[in-house]
Amino acid sequence: MSDVMSRPAAARTLLLNASDNVAVALINLDVGTDTPQGVTTTKRVPKGHKFSVRAIAAGEPIVKFGQVIGFAKDGVQAGEWMHEHNVTIGEDHGAFERDYAFGEGIVPVDFVPEGQQATFQGFKRANGQVGTRNYVGILTSVNCSTTVAGFIAREIERSGILDDYPNIDGIVALKQANGCVIDYRGVIFDTLKKTTWGYATNPNMGGVIMVGLGCEGFQIPRLKEAYGVTENETFRTMTIQEVGGTKKTVEAGVEAVKAMLPVVNNTTRTTQPASELMLALQCGGSDGYSGITANPALGVAADILVRHGGTAILSETPEIYGAEHLLTRRAKTREVGEKLIDIIHWWEDYAERNNMEMNNNPSPGNKLGGLTTILEKSLGAAAKGGTTPLNAVYHYADPVTEKGFVFMDTPGYDPVSATGQVAGGANILCFTTGRGSAYGCKPTPSIKIATNSDIYHKMLDDMDINGGEVVEGGSLEEKGQEIFDEILAVASGKKSKSELLGYGDNEFVPWQIGATF
Repeated sequence: MSDVMSRPAAARTLLLNASDNVAVALINLDVGTDTPQGVTTTKRVPKGHKFSVRAIAAGEPIVKFGQVIGFAKDGVQAGEWMHEHNVTIGEDHGAFERDYAFGEGIVPVDFVPEGQQATFQGFKRANGQVGTRNYVGILTSVNCSTTVAGFIAREIERSGILDDYPNIDGIVALKQANGCVIDYRGVIFDTLKKTTWGYATNPNMGGVIMVGLGCEGFQIPRLKEAYGVTENETFRTMTIQEVGGTKKTVEAGVEAVKAMLPVVNNTTRTTQPASELMLALQCGGSDGYSGITANPALGVAADILVRHGGTAILSETPEIYGAEHLLTRRAKTREVGEKLIDIIHWWEDYAERNNMEMNNNPSPGNKLGGLTTILEKSLGAAAKGGTTPLNAVYHYADPVTEKGFVFMDTPGYDPVSATGQVAGGANILCFTTGRGSAYGCKPTPSIKIATNSDIYHKMLDDMDINGGEVVEGGSLEEKGQEIFDEILAVASGKKSKSELLGYGDNEFVPWQIGATF
């Protein structure tokens, strides 16, 4: 792809795989444009969209990345714009066979020798985990206590006392919208419990205050009992009803944070191996460039991290739907691969029970950017996971304990998905976007990677890295190394663009799987 942008303007198109019957336009193509694929466009093809490189019969598979992304609704001629009007996944998009070939595509990891591992400056915790940030978190057990949590954080920030503690990155109130009318024996309680505790114990948290109302379904004492937790100098809890109302709880919370700050500040950054990094992989606002530039470049960075002994978490199950067979081929064991397929089947049932379909996933913005079906979107999204073996599959917000490349079951909705990854232990996050997602994540810093140069320059204050350079003379390997280097820099304290803008206070969104009564 390195010579793409050196071609004449009318020839800026890309065939991604020799077996593909569609190519991608890298600029807007007018009617009658001659392309390097030997066809002339019969209709205008927007930048990032597809056109046919040969005649395709009605019902014949549409192939991109060497994989089926849909079927032709009617017969099309070479040079036609291929999108929703003439591409379908059919009534049964699972009709064509996918060979799971469990573990047959594994390529052993060429690990970097221990003494040659990359390093970063991180916060070593007493339990051996390493943080990339040192936050004090105000967690909530119920929506009714979120206002108080916000007041506590605001009072601390307004007081200016954090200026006296240079090793603390800030205070964050993690507000949530549930916690009341839920059954303590149900899936909502269990999910909220492990998500909340996952945040409390994330290595980027130096100290935690948890605030409840007192009468909610998600009782703080039950959380403490479930995890065998006792209060200490970096973990405190209180309820509004017990303390005596809003004002008194805010005052008590402020005093509890002030008492905690000297202890949290005692932790300093020290040199740590890259193997202590747990990278959350995210994409949002995807476009036709996502699977060509930023996502595979992030996959290269994930591979580099795995070679250095670290961990990379791919998620967003609805957005690997149709590409799951590429992941099962990399499964370390058959059991790992089958666990992923079981999760896929759960999602099919989940969608059917809620009168939805998996192909609803591509958003209007995705489609404007050139993506047509969930199968096409998933192939691009899965590229974030690189090429190393799939070592484990986790349910939402489960603690991630395996090193290397792993998968966590989450929805495709970015805040909910990233919340699960952070609860699982992710201490750094990379987020690719083609349409320009505005996103940040506390306590885990988010590095934003634009898939195309237009959105990078248009949203320069939001974007950390320009993935669009991959088709402008660069290479995936060079961009992957650039991303990895940025991961180390941000892990060592460099603020990402999202952090500089102040994002992250409203992105704590636990998955509400079950019914709310």
